[in-house]
Amino acid sequence: MKNSYILIMDFGGQYSQLIARRVRELGIFCEILPFDISIDRIKSKNSDGIILSGGSSSVYGDNSPKCDKRIFDLDIPILGICYGGQLIANYFDGKVMRAQEREYGKSRLNIVDNDGIFEGLGDELNCWMSHTDFISELPEGFDVIAKTESCPVAAMKNKRKNIYALQFHPEVNHTERGKDIIEKFLYKICKLTRDWNMGDFAEEEIKRIREKIGKGKAICALSGGVDSSVAAVLVHRAIGKNLTCIFVDHGLLRKDEGDQVERIFKERFDMNLIRVNAQKRFLSKLEGITDPERKRKIIGEEFIRVFEEEKKKLDSVDYLVQGTIYPDVIESGTDKASVIKSHHNVGGLPEDVDFEIVEPLRELFKDEVRELGRSLNIPEDVLMRQPFPGPGLAIRVLGNITEEKLYILREADYIFRNEIKNAGLDEEIWQYFAVLPNIKSVGVMGDGRTYAHTIALRAVNSSDGMTSDWSKIPYEVLEKVSNKIVNTVDGVNRIVYDITSKPPSTIEWE
Repeated sequence: MKNSYILIMDFGGQYSQLIARRVRELGIFCEILPFDISIDRIKSKNSDGIILSGGSSSVYGDNSPKCDKRIFDLDIPILGICYGGQLIANYFDGKVMRAQEREYGKSRLNIVDNDGIFEGLGDELNCWMSHTDFISELPEGFDVIAKTESCPVAAMKNKRKNIYALQFHPEVNHTERGKDIIEKFLYKICKLTRDWNMGDFAEEEIKRIREKIGKGKAICALSGGVDSSVAAVLVHRAIGKNLTCIFVDHGLLRKDEGDQVERIFKERFDMNLIRVNAQKRFLSKLEGITDPERKRKIIGEEFIRVFEEEKKKLDSVDYLVQGTIYPDVIESGTDKASVIKSHHNVGGLPEDVDFEIVEPLRELFKDEVRELGRSLNIPEDVLMRQPFPGPGLAIRVLGNITEEKLYILREADYIFRNEIKNAGLDEEIWQYFAVLPNIKSVGVMGDGRTYAHTIALRAVNSSDGMTSDWSKIPYEVLEKVSNKIVNTVDGVNRIVYDITSKPPSTIEWE
């Protein structure tokens, strides 16, 4: 029996993967493919619906991305989002123009037709806009179903052909009832049945890994974090003892973390594990380096070199398993998205890598990785560990890295995380950590003047890492953290709390 299937055509939108995430959350299998795939390949997918993503181009531009127009003759429901919606208008001889007043951020959506994708959603809701162009003239055969104050066609439909177009982004959390809108498209318009879950993904991925690696051998870059842990268990299920996990202690870990990782994986998982103590090696390479991109690339290359050296000690290893997840990929830049920051395991990799890379989590978000881990029966205390970047404290110590700075940050971060846990907020806040921003300021301690470091505290709530809001930690908890850090960590006289969201910032400072 064929599973339900949605094809997402990617026009380079920053939220394309979020669309896939929402579809999968709703129990429907989907794939993201480039906008320029052939009509024959599209037909071969036998999809139950097509979603056209957003993108940064203008549909009237000379080199704007265009899909094969024949998709509209396949008798398949189609949903266009932002650029995808404008493309539908353009293909059906509507008019798309540059807006005099651009819309970015939250807008009030007035729903004028409650049938179809807006059924049961009321007359108004907040939506997330991100566009410069807009549909100025409705194509023939389409009706307006929603509008905003400055966007006369915020949503439209062609009921006869089951084609819907939205100017806003239902896939982002900022759009009120956005997931419900996608659900209406899947179940009411495409008439699908929920028949896919993360357990299915695990089975499919284990089979794919087994077919790819066969009887070959692989090593896994294990950091002990959620992503690499799930990747390791998944690949271990596929190839068993032909996997060797290598944990590189690069001297940039949190307090006591190296020992914890080694203990957990030796006691709980029946895996081959090698710990490489390379603290001096990494710190010497990073000496005097202040640029965050150079830090990431140095760490990425050095990781690979360590793995290559360890590979020579093993017998015939051709594959390197990494816990890369989608936010790593999109922030490191793709052929359709600009670089936000290189991740050591993506944009930080050297060109001459003596491995074939295996990345079983590359298309998943953090919460999906945790869900996958639960389907693999990985313990909750492993799955709910605080997210930690591969470059570690190197990108939380801004500027030059020294042993003294690492000590200060480890101690401050340890206090912050402990007090969050003591306050019962550890399961409520998505991610929380301390940063050493390379700022010194004047203070008074006792009867003397000090000139010491500032510690920045960062805590955010998110579901996927692509967007986030700062956490409203109670003042009394922040006060306790501040007092404890200043009174027990030498070299610190000031604590600040980061209250910016993502965007415009990122979760990490570097």
